[in-house]
Amino acid sequence: MASDKVVETVMVGNYVEMETEGKPKSVKNKLSNFFWHGGSVYDAWFSCASNQVAQVLLTLPYSFSQLGMLSGILFQLFYGLLGSWTAYLISVLYVEYRTRKEREKVDFRNHVIQWFEVLDGLLGKYWRNVGLAFNCTFLLFGSVIQLIACASNIYYINDNLDKRTWTYIFGACCATTVFIPSFHNYRIWSFLGLVMTTYTAWYLTIASLLHGQVEGVKHSGPTKLVLYFTGATNILYTFGGHAVTVEIMHAMWKPQKFKAIYLLATLYVLTLTLPSATAVYWAFGDMLLNHSNAFALLPKSPIQRHGCHSDAHPPGTLTIPIMHFHLHHIKLPHFITFGFACTPLYFVWEKAIGMHECKSLCKRAAARLPVVIPIWFLAIVFPFFGPINSTVGSLLVSFTVYIIPALAHIFTFKSASARENAVEQPPKFVGRWVGTCTINVFVVVWVLVVGFGFGGWASVTNFVHQIDTFGLFTKCFQCPPPTLPPSPIPHIVNATAPTPLHHPHLHRP
Repeated sequence: MASDKVVETVMVGNYVEMETEGKPKSVKNKLSNFFWHGGSVYDAWFSCASNQVAQVLLTLPYSFSQLGMLSGILFQLFYGLLGSWTAYLISVLYVEYRTRKEREKVDFRNHVIQWFEVLDGLLGKYWRNVGLAFNCTFLLFGSVIQLIACASNIYYINDNLDKRTWTYIFGACCATTVFIPSFHNYRIWSFLGLVMTTYTAWYLTIASLLHGQVEGVKHSGPTKLVLYFTGATNILYTFGGHAVTVEIMHAMWKPQKFKAIYLLATLYVLTLTLPSATAVYWAFGDMLLNHSNAFALLPKSPIQRHGCHSDAHPPGTLTIPIMHFHLHHIKLPHFITFGFACTPLYFVWEKAIGMHECKSLCKRAAARLPVVIPIWFLAIVFPFFGPINSTVGSLLVSFTVYIIPALAHIFTFKSASARENAVEQPPKFVGRWVGTCTINVFVVVWVLVVGFGFGGWASVTNFVHQIDTFGLFTKCFQCPPPTLPPSPIPHIVNATAPTPLHHPHLHRP
């Protein structure tokens, strides 16, 4: 009982910058707290769900065309469960690390704990260095993918500008995330992001069902091993959004309540991804193999076409103007996910230059700006929305959020004394310590062989093919060729005979 009391005591600390104890609460302060200061279980759930699904919602139909319907559904269920398990492991290791440190009177109220620090405190500097390298690289490319995705989505709504130009614009918009101090301050953004992502997912589902199957639709997947493992790795990436689990937990008022949050978020995400991916794949089939963004195949409504180049409807297509109108808000979920991926990088950079404990928001924002520039640049170099997701998933996500957490849990509790004194004991339904270790070994072997091995081979092969086909710095990846307006036909009196000469009449006197 004494140890339980200690755990409960040490787990409720807040950031100094967020504390308001002893201060009179005006209406303005109450509104600010309501929209800005979020540390509840519900805030964590919104953060996990919005961060997870917004990354690849529009590429999952593309993955289904590579995998086939049955494999696509099974891989979503399997990797959703696998991701929830490793997120649980990360939360256990965070609680263990923070409890040990706060028993030593370490104060974290003005310091954000990160995954590499958990590895350092539990396993030493070598684990810290490996975790830091994989985590930062993954989050860097995760931010890149959000810029690419945002530019790709907006292009299909308004193609007056090419995708590269949209990348410039939304790179500037996403740079404003430097003013958001921590995950504690994403309350309203996480809520709005999840609402709009939910709307988009059900739009895809309903629009595809109402549109019906295109003429001569084929569902031939899987056809090639390269495509099969590329699609599987994209789904691995889909449910690997818990690289920011530690930062989300640290923003909570009671992080020990995080245990099942990621699983509940995953269950909700599956209600969005399964219907939307299956409906779009059912409607368009193998056409998705050449269109990694599902928006590329859905017909445009008059509202969507307002101000766009594409003024003609394909014959027999169906439009849903009201739903398309709201797609202008699709950029917000990517803004949120960009912030989630980039904020941990801001923290690492702040700690490296000694600005992390600075209380001036403007100084910290200015110090964070150099982090955005390489992200912006890489999004312009590799604009391959879809293929880049699978590549990042196989080479980075596989280690960052699957293999390393499972191995770290095994080595942290390998001794009998560590298991006996652990703050969190494994649940009985998984077999306690023996069952937990068995599951961890399975995760490591499966992800190493299937995710990193076969998935890495397939994804890199596909990625290189995209570079060979489109080249680096491509202006508009997978854009339809521009349609030139028909040239006006000049008025010709007679196309075969010469124009008759008109002689003036001669008048004789």
